[in-house]
Amino acid sequence: MPHRETFRILTYNIHKGFNAFNRAFILKQIKKSIDQTLADVVCLQEVLGDHQRHASTIEDWVGAQFEYLADKTWPHHAYGKNAVYADGHHGNAILSKYPITFSENQDVSSNTVERRGLLHVTIAIPGKPIPLHVFCVHLGLFQKDRTEQIVKLAKRISKMVPPDAPLLIAGDFNDWRQKASELLHDQLQVDEAFLSVLGSHAYTYPSGLPLLALDRIYFRNLKCKSVHALKGTSWNKLSDHLPLLAEFTL
Repeated sequence: MPHRETFRILTYNIHKGFNAFNRAFILKQIKKSIDQTLADVVCLQEVLGDHQRHASTIEDWVGAQFEYLADKTWPHHAYGKNAVYADGHHGNAILSKYPITFSENQDVSSNTVERRGLLHVTIAIPGKPIPLHVFCVHLGLFQKDRTEQIVKLAKRISKMVPPDAPLLIAGDFNDWRQKASELLHDQLQVDEAFLSVLGSHAYTYPSGLPLLALDRIYFRNLKCKSVHALKGTSWNKLSDHLPLLAEFTL
């Protein structure tokens, strides 16, 4: 495998494979669009790990959504089961073109209604002696819960991620009040990709007319080369969120 100096990361809340307002199941279209980004690492939120009712009625998908989306493009993947219900469960997933050498999902739920987790993996990047640490997150709807979850995230990173290791934290932060970046920078010295490169967070929700900056990519010990919120006809008719794509130099 050739030595790589740069890599791309995509983060996307796929809304369990449905479009906005749950009018249509469009997992096949989501897969095609994600494939075209040429991302090396993909962080997904609201991924169905299993759903008996949907799986029995939809031809294009059988089994875990993250396995269907990964296919042959991302041979390495990890899944963190968060919400469990009668028909199945959903959570976060990370897809990678490079080997995942460690994976763990930490429950950071603040109440019994909203089940939330931090999916943490390490990825062996070719030619790099120190593995890349990636966290895929989907934080709570309430500010108090989000603050508690960020504290738990910071504690885990301080304990498990070496200070000199490359670090990425990506996902749906539900941070419509835009408080998370300051908290994370103070506690972990991480920067947010769009904020650092373009001076403001990317507006990603709702996808048809983005008004809220909910989705983020934070980094440490990396250089961000470019950032994009993927929008336009091919994206705003898929999930209710827009995906973010960033390119980094290792």
